[in-house]
Amino acid sequence: MCGRATLAKKPKDLEKRYKAKFVQSELALKNPLPNYNIAPTHWHPVMTSDLAQPLKFLKWGLIPAWAKEEKIASKLINARSETILEKPAFKSIHQKRCLVPYDGFYEWKRIGKDRIPYRIILPETPIFSVAGIWTSWVNSLGETINTFTVLTQPPNELMRPIHDRMPAILAPDIEHLWLDMETPTKEVLKLIAPYPSKLMKAYRVSSQVNKVKENKASLLNEVPDIIQGSLF
Repeated sequence: MCGRATLAKKPKDLEKRYKAKFVQSELALKNPLPNYNIAPTHWHPVMTSDLAQPLKFLKWGLIPAWAKEEKIASKLINARSETILEKPAFKSIHQKRCLVPYDGFYEWKRIGKDRIPYRIILPETPIFSVAGIWTSWVNSLGETINTFTVLTQPPNELMRPIHDRMPAILAPDIEHLWLDMETPTKEVLKLIAPYPSKLMKAYRVSSQVNKVKENKASLLNEVPDIIQGSLF
Protein backbone atom coordinates (compact mmCIF):
# COMPACT_ATOMS: atom_id res chain seq x y z
CA MET A 1 0.00 0.00 0.00
CA CYS A 2 1.15 3.51 -0.77
CA GLY A 3 -0.65 5.85 1.60
CA ARG A 4 1.74 8.77 2.15
CA ALA A 5 4.23 10.61 -0.01
CA THR A 6 6.15 13.87 -0.45
CA LEU A 7 6.51 16.51 -3.10
CA ALA A 8 8.66 19.24 -1.59
CA LYS A 9 8.72 21.21 -4.82
CA LYS A 10 7.15 24.32 -6.30
CA PRO A 11 4.75 24.41 -9.26
CA LYS A 12 7.47 25.82 -11.53
CA ASP A 13 9.59 22.73 -10.81
CA LEU A 14 6.82 20.49 -12.11
CA GLU A 15 6.20 22.69 -15.13
CA LYS A 16 9.87 22.37 -16.03
CA ARG A 17 9.96 18.62 -15.36
CA TYR A 18 6.89 17.80 -17.46
CA LYS A 19 7.10 20.66 -19.97
CA ALA A 20 3.53 21.66 -19.15
CA LYS A 21 1.65 24.45 -17.41
CA PHE A 22 -0.79 24.88 -14.54
CA VAL A 23 -3.82 27.11 -14.82
CA GLN A 24 -2.94 30.13 -12.68
CA SER A 25 -6.43 30.48 -11.22
CA GLU A 26 -6.34 26.84 -10.09
CA LEU A 27 -2.94 27.38 -8.50
CA ALA A 28 -4.39 30.16 -6.38
CA LEU A 29 -7.24 27.94 -5.14
CA LYS A 30 -5.75 24.46 -4.73
CA ASN A 31 -1.96 24.62 -4.73
CA PRO A 32 -0.69 22.47 -1.82
CA LEU A 33 2.99 22.63 -2.78
CA PRO A 34 5.37 22.01 -1.21
CA ASN A 35 3.71 19.10 0.58
CA TYR A 36 5.82 17.13 3.06
CA ASN A 37 3.10 14.69 4.07
CA ILE A 38 0.75 13.94 1.18
CA ALA A 39 -2.22 11.87 2.29
CA PRO A 40 -5.47 10.56 0.79
CA THR A 41 -8.11 13.28 0.20
CA HIS A 42 -5.34 15.84 -0.45
CA TRP A 43 -5.33 17.75 -3.70
CA HIS A 44 -2.25 16.74 -5.66
CA PRO A 45 -0.83 17.66 -9.08
CA VAL A 46 -1.03 15.00 -11.77
CA MET A 47 -0.03 14.93 -15.42
CA THR A 48 -2.54 13.61 -17.93
CA SER A 49 -3.02 13.94 -21.66
CA ASP A 50 -6.80 13.57 -21.31
CA LEU A 51 -7.62 16.88 -19.66
CA ALA A 52 -7.55 20.22 -21.47
CA GLN A 53 -4.77 21.38 -19.16
CA PRO A 54 -2.09 18.68 -18.70
CA LEU A 55 -1.05 19.64 -15.15
CA LYS A 56 -4.09 19.59 -12.90
CA PHE A 57 -4.84 19.24 -9.21
CA LEU A 58 -6.86 16.10 -8.55
CA LYS A 59 -8.02 14.61 -5.26
CA TRP A 60 -6.25 11.47 -4.05
CA GLY A 61 -8.76 8.65 -3.59
CA LEU A 62 -10.72 7.44 -6.59
CA ILE A 63 -14.48 8.04 -6.70
CA PRO A 64 -15.96 5.98 -9.58
CA ALA A 65 -18.68 7.66 -11.62
CA TRP A 66 -21.23 5.16 -10.29
CA ALA A 67 -20.43 5.88 -6.61
CA LYS A 68 -23.25 7.32 -4.52
CA GLU A 69 -21.03 8.73 -1.77
CA GLU A 70 -17.66 10.43 -1.66
CA LYS A 71 -16.45 8.30 1.25
CA ILE A 72 -15.66 5.39 -1.07
CA ALA A 73 -12.49 7.33 -1.97
CA SER A 74 -10.78 6.20 1.24
CA LYS A 75 -10.98 2.59 0.01
CA LEU A 76 -9.62 3.35 -3.45
CA ILE A 77 -6.33 5.17 -2.82
CA ASN A 78 -4.36 2.31 -4.45
CA ALA A 79 -4.93 -0.12 -7.30
CA ARG A 80 -2.93 -3.31 -7.75
CA SER A 81 -1.29 -3.28 -11.17
CA GLU A 82 -1.81 -7.05 -11.41
CA THR A 83 -5.61 -6.82 -11.16
CA ILE A 84 -6.46 -3.38 -12.49
CA LEU A 85 -7.99 -4.87 -15.65
CA GLU A 86 -10.33 -7.10 -13.63
CA LYS A 87 -11.57 -5.12 -10.61
CA PRO A 88 -15.01 -3.55 -11.20
CA ALA A 89 -13.91 -0.18 -9.76
CA PHE A 90 -11.08 0.14 -12.28
CA LYS A 91 -11.70 -1.94 -15.39
CA SER A 92 -14.02 0.58 -17.04
CA ILE A 93 -11.61 3.51 -16.55
CA HIS A 94 -8.14 1.97 -16.74
CA GLN A 95 -7.52 3.83 -20.00
CA LYS A 96 -7.78 7.17 -18.15
CA ARG A 97 -4.15 7.13 -17.10
CA CYS A 98 -2.03 9.78 -15.41
CA LEU A 99 1.43 10.41 -13.99
CA VAL A 100 1.54 11.09 -10.26
CA PRO A 101 4.69 13.09 -9.38
CA TYR A 102 6.52 12.53 -6.10
CA ASP A 103 10.00 13.19 -4.76
CA GLY A 104 9.61 10.51 -2.11
CA PHE A 105 7.11 8.28 -0.36
CA TYR A 106 6.68 6.96 3.16
CA GLU A 107 6.24 3.38 4.25
CA TRP A 108 6.10 1.74 7.66
CA LYS A 109 8.15 -1.30 8.66
CA ARG A 110 6.41 -3.45 11.25
CA ILE A 111 8.64 -4.73 14.05
CA GLY A 112 6.60 -6.49 16.69
CA LYS A 113 3.90 -4.04 17.72
CA ASP A 114 5.85 -1.06 16.41
CA ARG A 115 5.52 0.56 13.01
CA ILE A 116 8.71 2.39 12.03
CA PRO A 117 8.38 5.08 9.31
CA TYR A 118 10.83 5.30 6.43
CA ARG A 119 11.07 7.69 3.54
CA ILE A 120 12.06 6.24 0.17
CA ILE A 121 13.63 8.45 -2.49
CA LEU A 122 15.35 8.23 -5.86
CA PRO A 123 18.57 10.19 -5.17
CA GLU A 124 19.31 10.80 -8.85
CA THR A 125 15.72 11.70 -9.79
CA PRO A 126 14.42 14.85 -8.04
CA ILE A 127 10.87 14.25 -9.31
CA PHE A 128 9.71 10.79 -10.36
CA SER A 129 6.39 9.54 -11.73
CA VAL A 130 4.14 6.84 -10.36
CA ALA A 131 1.50 5.25 -12.59
CA GLY A 132 -2.02 6.35 -11.77
CA ILE A 133 -5.54 6.36 -13.17
CA TRP A 134 -8.16 9.03 -12.74
CA THR A 135 -11.82 9.71 -13.31
CA SER A 136 -14.54 12.32 -12.80
CA TRP A 137 -17.42 12.13 -10.33
CA VAL A 138 -20.42 14.42 -9.97
CA ASN A 139 -21.73 15.01 -6.44
CA SER A 140 -25.29 15.75 -5.35
CA LEU A 141 -24.72 19.48 -5.92
CA GLY A 142 -23.77 18.90 -9.53
CA GLU A 143 -20.09 19.64 -8.89
CA THR A 144 -17.50 17.66 -10.85
CA ILE A 145 -14.61 16.30 -8.77
CA ASN A 146 -11.61 14.75 -10.52
CA THR A 147 -9.94 12.02 -8.47
CA PHE A 148 -7.08 9.56 -8.89
CA THR A 149 -5.58 6.39 -7.47
CA VAL A 150 -1.97 5.18 -7.37
CA LEU A 151 -0.91 1.85 -8.84
CA THR A 152 1.13 -0.52 -6.69
CA GLN A 153 3.19 -3.60 -7.46
CA PRO A 154 5.26 -6.25 -5.64
CA PRO A 155 8.34 -4.87 -3.84
CA ASN A 156 11.94 -4.85 -5.04
CA GLU A 157 14.88 -5.94 -2.87
CA LEU A 158 15.07 -2.59 -1.08
CA MET A 159 11.39 -2.48 -0.21
CA ARG A 160 10.86 -6.13 0.69
CA PRO A 161 12.12 -5.80 4.30
CA ILE A 162 9.84 -2.79 4.79
CA HIS A 163 6.58 -3.66 3.05
CA ASP A 164 5.04 -6.20 0.68
CA ARG A 165 3.94 -3.55 -1.86
CA MET A 166 5.49 -0.48 -3.46
CA PRO A 167 4.30 2.26 -5.84
CA ALA A 168 4.52 1.47 -9.55
CA ILE A 169 7.33 3.92 -10.31
CA LEU A 170 7.69 4.47 -14.05
CA ALA A 171 11.04 4.54 -15.77
CA PRO A 172 11.38 7.91 -17.57
CA ASP A 173 11.41 6.26 -20.99
CA ILE A 174 7.93 4.76 -20.55
CA GLU A 175 6.19 7.78 -19.02
CA HIS A 176 4.99 8.87 -22.45
CA LEU A 177 3.58 5.40 -23.15
CA TRP A 178 1.58 5.48 -19.94
CA LEU A 179 0.01 8.74 -21.10
CA ASP A 180 -0.49 7.54 -24.68
CA MET A 181 -4.14 6.56 -24.96
CA GLU A 182 -3.34 4.77 -28.24
CA THR A 183 -1.37 2.21 -26.21
CA PRO A 184 -3.71 -0.29 -24.49
CA THR A 185 -3.29 -0.51 -20.72
CA LYS A 186 -2.71 -4.27 -21.05
CA GLU A 187 0.36 -3.62 -23.19
CA VAL A 188 1.91 -0.81 -21.19
CA LEU A 189 1.45 -2.77 -17.93
CA LYS A 190 3.89 -5.33 -19.31
CA LEU A 191 6.58 -2.63 -19.27
CA ILE A 192 6.15 -1.82 -15.59
CA ALA A 193 8.60 -3.59 -13.30
CA PRO A 194 9.76 -2.90 -9.73
CA TYR A 195 12.14 0.05 -9.90
CA PRO A 196 15.82 -0.95 -9.49
CA SER A 197 16.87 -0.98 -5.83
CA LYS A 198 20.27 0.45 -6.66
CA LEU A 199 18.59 3.67 -7.80
CA MET A 200 16.60 4.07 -4.58
CA LYS A 201 17.37 4.88 -0.96
CA ALA A 202 15.35 4.27 2.20
CA TYR A 203 15.98 6.02 5.49
CA ARG A 204 14.19 6.27 8.81
CA VAL A 205 12.23 9.42 9.63
CA SER A 206 10.52 10.82 12.71
CA SER A 207 7.28 9.26 13.91
CA GLN A 208 5.78 12.75 13.63
CA VAL A 209 4.94 11.78 10.05
CA ASN A 210 2.31 9.43 11.47
CA LYS A 211 0.08 12.45 12.06
CA VAL A 212 -1.53 13.61 8.83
CA LYS A 213 -1.79 17.17 10.19
CA GLU A 214 2.00 17.39 10.51
CA ASN A 215 3.33 19.00 7.35
CA LYS A 216 6.75 20.59 7.69
CA ALA A 217 10.15 20.29 6.06
CA SER A 218 11.70 18.62 9.10
CA LEU A 219 9.62 15.49 8.38
CA LEU A 220 12.09 14.75 5.57
CA ASN A 221 15.06 14.62 7.94
CA GLU A 222 16.76 11.31 8.59
CA VAL A 223 16.77 10.11 12.19
CA PRO A 224 19.07 7.46 13.72
CA ASP A 225 17.96 3.92 13.10
CA ILE A 226 18.28 2.38 16.53
CA ILE A 227 17.16 -1.07 15.51
CA GLN A 228 20.40 -3.01 15.09
CA GLY A 229 22.01 -0.03 13.41
CA SER A 230 21.09 1.01 9.90
CA LEU A 231 18.92 -1.50 8.04
CA PHE A 232 20.08 -0.18 4.72
